[in-house]
Amino acid sequence: MGILNVTPDSFSDGGVHADTASAVRHGLALAADGADIVDVGGESTRPGARPVPAAEELARVAPVVRELARSGVRVSIDTMHAEVAQAALDAGACLVNDVSGGLADPLMPGLIASTGVPYVVMHWRAPSSSMHRHAHYQDVVHTVRAELVRRVEELTEQGVDERQLILDPGLGFAKRPEHDWTLLSRLPAITALGLPVLVGASRKSFLTALRGFGSERPARPAARDAATTAVSALAAASGAWGVRVHNVPANRDAVGVGAAWRVRGRTLGAPEAGPQKR
Repeated sequence: MGILNVTPDSFSDGGVHADTASAVRHGLALAADGADIVDVGGESTRPGARPVPAAEELARVAPVVRELARSGVRVSIDTMHAEVAQAALDAGACLVNDVSGGLADPLMPGLIASTGVPYVVMHWRAPSSSMHRHAHYQDVVHTVRAELVRRVEELTEQGVDERQLILDPGLGFAKRPEHDWTLLSRLPAITALGLPVLVGASRKSFLTALRGFGSERPARPAARDAATTAVSALAAASGAWGVRVHNVPANRDAVGVGAAWRVRGRTLGAPEAGPQKR
C-alpha cells in the first residue's frame, strides 16, 4: 500500500503533493512502482496534529481519488469521516482505511456495512492531539489484541461482515517506541486472530530508537527508509497481509523476501501457529 498524503502537514511529506496535479502524478508513480493499492489521505494523523474539517479534507482528496481511479489505480481512502469515505467510494475508491476503527465517527460502521467494502480497523485510543497521554500498557500485545477483538465484535454487531475487516495494530498511535517494537516482535499474536493484518511502520520515529541510530544519522524521516524495509520483510515473514509505505520499490522487494522466507519455512515443515479463536 503506497502512501499518498494530500496534506500540508504530514510528518514525512506534508505539502509535497498538496495540489491535485502533483498528487495524481505521485499516485500514478506509486502504482507504476508496484503499489497494489494507493492510500490517499487528506488529514494528517501525526502526533499532535489538529483535526481538519470534513469539507476541507474532502476537497483535498476527492479529485485525486477520482483521477487515479479513472486511470485504473486501486485506491483506498485514509479517513475517519464517513462523509469523506462515502464521497471517495463514489469517486472510485475500493477500500476505507480508518485509523480510528470507526470510533471517531458513529456513522462510519453503518456506511461500511451498507457498502460491503474492505475496511482497515486500526487500534486507536484517542485523537492525534492527545494520544500521547494514552500510551500506558502492562502488556501491550495482550491489550492491543483484546481491544482489537472488542472493536471487531462491536463492528459486527453494527452489521459489518467480519470478512470485510483488516486489522492494524496502530504503530506509533498512543504507543511509545518500546510498545511498537514489542508489537512487531510478537506480530503473530495479532495475525493469529485470523483476519488480514496491515502494518504501518513507514518512516515513523520509533525506527530511530535502534541501537546505533543516533546523531550520526540524519533525523529526517526519509533517512528511516532502510529500517522501514527491514520491518516490511519481517512483517511479511510474520504473516502480515500488507504494509503501508512511502518508498514502494524497496519495500515491495522486502515483502517478497519475507513472503519467500515464510513459504520456505512452511515447505520445510517449520512449526507455525494457526488462527486461534477469539
